[in-house]
Amino acid sequence: MLFAPLRERNYRLWAAADLVSTGGTWMQVLGLNWLILSTTGSAATMGIVVMLQSLPVLVLGGWGGALADRLPARPVLIASQALRAALALALLAHPRPQLIFAVALASGVIAAFEGPVLGRFGAALVPREALGSALALGSVLSSAGRIGGMALGGVLVGLTGPGVLFGINGLSYLVVIGALAAVRTADLRAMPLAAPGDGGVRAGVRYVLSQPVVLIVLALSFVLGALGRNYQVTMAAMVAGPLHGSPGSYGLLSTVFAVGAVAGGLLLAGTGRSTLRMLLASGFMISVLQFCSALAPNVLGFAALILPIAAGAVVFDTVVSTRVQLDTREDMRGRVLATLGIVSSLSGIVGAPAIGWLADTLGARGALLLAGAATTAAALGGAYALARAKGRTLRLPVPRRTAEQAA
Repeated sequence: MLFAPLRERNYRLWAAADLVSTGGTWMQVLGLNWLILSTTGSAATMGIVVMLQSLPVLVLGGWGGALADRLPARPVLIASQALRAALALALLAHPRPQLIFAVALASGVIAAFEGPVLGRFGAALVPREALGSALALGSVLSSAGRIGGMALGGVLVGLTGPGVLFGINGLSYLVVIGALAAVRTADLRAMPLAAPGDGGVRAGVRYVLSQPVVLIVLALSFVLGALGRNYQVTMAAMVAGPLHGSPGSYGLLSTVFAVGAVAGGLLLAGTGRSTLRMLLASGFMISVLQFCSALAPNVLGFAALILPIAAGAVVFDTVVSTRVQLDTREDMRGRVLATLGIVSSLSGIVGAPAIGWLADTLGARGALLLAGAATTAAALGGAYALARAKGRTLRLPVPRRTAEQAA
């Protein structure tokens, strides 16, 4: 199951291009962060950039999903990649704060329409039964691209400045456009488009609201995303606070987290078991481990827990994405994926400030304890709700006593 998606030529083309593009994206992120801090000295300005990238997804995501269900994916993706290349090259020419804000906002608008289209296109690259493995491999490539992009970008930004990183990112989008042009359309799995009278935002909202299993999965994704995904905040708070670590300690934890993310993606791709049970098990596991991480005595103990947390988080997020696609109509997929994107953006916008406030109020350990308890309760509640929605009864495994034990 691990390499099943790679048997498809179209998927191999897309995976290679996506790896290059992801690396370029993270190089640009690093370059932007360096540029903002070096010119303004303000971390708040970085927060504004992140907000400008997230807000369009919340406002326009529904319309993006509706269009994704009505338009052919490949031409839309070629256009979006060309626009992203132009934005990267604009940063190369005029890297001023006002332009950075404008590029961040424009990138968010593109993402609002591009995200659902990417989901539909990715599903068309592989057979339906290989979708779970394809998404898991995509997570591995995303993590690998992030590691490679940040590592190479960290070297180049000191030697050449951030402009070269923007130029490399712009060129990476041309690689994606080339891959899209080389895709064999005859080998793509047919994805039905929405009927003219059934392609609106309201139709998508009505459909999502009529799917209890999808609603429960989305609710779990929001709670665990808001209270259990902001590891950059909690890792920094723990290192600077009770663990008494150094900047090198934070770098170690970030590396361990990246390794765990890759391991989780490989594990899921190998098993191909993107089931609701896997979703609940991974959600419960990372919630309990998050609670336990608050009690870590030192940086190495914290790192030992971060590794399985990162692996479980990738498994959970990938299964969420797989289930909301497999458990919904294909002509509604764009709108369902748009809803997932909105939920993910909301969890980040709500969760990061909430975790930061908890860390300031209760301390880093207190924030992890409270958030871990809340997400553990949410995972158990989600299991009960899914059992009810599926018409099943939750049964805990009870070991049977043997005759010897009974005697």
